Amino acid sequence: MKIICLFFSLFTLSQSIYSKPTNKDFYQLRVYHLKDDNQVNMTDNFLKNAYLPALHRFGIKNIGVFKPLANDTASDKRIYVLIPFSSSEQWVAISDKINNDAAFNAGAKDFLAADSKTPSFVRMESILMEAFPKQTHLVFPKQKNPERIFELRSYESPTIHLAKKKMDMFNKDEINIFNRLGFDPVFYGKVVSGSRMPNLMYLPIFKNVDDRNAQWKVFGNDAKWKEISTDPANENNVSVSHIDSILMHAADYSDY
Repeated sequence: MKIICLFFSLFTLSQSIYSKPTNKDFYQLRVYHLKDDNQVNMTDNFLKNAYLPALHRFGIKNIGVFKPLANDTASDKRIYVLIPFSSSEQWVAISDKINNDAAFNAGAKDFLAADSKTPSFVRMESILMEAFPKQTHLVFPKQKNPERIFELRSYESPTIHLAKKKMDMFNKDEINIFNRLGFDPVFYGKVVSGSRMPNLMYLPIFKNVDDRNAQWKVFGNDAKWKEISTDPANENNVSVSHIDSILMHAADYSDY
């Protein structure tokens, strides 16, 4: 009997440790690749009328939906959806909840059941990120502003060692610089699953394109940035092999 009681005590303890929520966010970035305005409209309707309402019903808030400024002329039009989760377990569980939700399936019927002649999108990719230690939770913009610019930045590194170097730079100094200069990043994330790894991503906010350009000039001339970027210990000149920068507006139905 004592052995059985001990077993159940250990089992209960292990379950409580396993299910204990983490003290940092996880972020899923969905990227819908679209070929024309018809697919853009289909995806907009799906997100606005089915997917975001379903996420909201299951307690997922502060969801960002963004469209690149270049969408009008691009052959690969994109819609980015940023979804914050309080833990990786919440992210794992959400798909089954939504797929079994009657309201979601009713609202998403046309999008999900599109035929091969008129598909809803070209493809969809999913990137999963873990919040940085220096900013463990998403910082939600207080007010909506249709003129505001979101800049999605992605830094790829040639090796895992150098990716860690770059993330250490962020957590030790770069985030402090961004905060001091008013970049107001929504999140910083280490990519734990995606097509381009190792890399990190983050999302600063600006009043408009001119403000964005001016802010980056200030950053480039900042004394602390010059100090850490030229410090040989940081290996900054080789820690990043490729940078993507995408300027975006929030969609009118975005929570932002």
